[in-house]
Amino acid sequence: MSTSPDRINLTNQFLIAMPSMTDPTFAGTVVYCCEHSEQGALGLVINRPTDIDLQSLFTRIDLKLEIEPLNRLPVYFGGPVQTERGFVLHDPMGKYSSSLSVPGGLEMTTSKDVLEAVANGGGPSRFLLTLGHAGWGAGQLEEELASNGWLTVEADPRIIFDTPAEARFDGALALLGITASMLSGEAGHA
Repeated sequence: MSTSPDRINLTNQFLIAMPSMTDPTFAGTVVYCCEHSEQGALGLVINRPTDIDLQSLFTRIDLKLEIEPLNRLPVYFGGPVQTERGFVLHDPMGKYSSSLSVPGGLEMTTSKDVLEAVANGGGPSRFLLTLGHAGWGAGQLEEELASNGWLTVEADPRIIFDTPAEARFDGALALLGITASMLSGEAGHA
């Protein structure tokens, strides 16, 4: 996978939906970009909790979770692709059977062994579990960036793990030194 020197790479970046984002699936979201290459991109929405909590999900997949307060943590909507599949974003641990190590960032694991480790109290101390992910085909994310669909900034794990879900959008914007009231839905072209 070679990248041309002038090609942007959004791996380990937050994608912050701009007001011009007309797709209701992504309006008001912050996406953690796990992978970005010439073939496309994959990310997880980090600020859309669902009404499902970890205990309910673990029961559905025949795991017992009796750790307070983990069992009440929400499962997040990670995006519209593979919504029946779990994606766990966590601090690097490197011991699960199906993990993607995000260069300079976190790990994203899709295998059940990470959830088994969480249930047994030996999993990652900081994690976010989503159902589904966001995906873009070759050139699609670049087109959305060019049409003022997203702002980007280097990801900060504290926004994911230490900031309440409802404050993550504003927290990601603050990394750029701006607030939501400063955003415009109009693209500026000179």
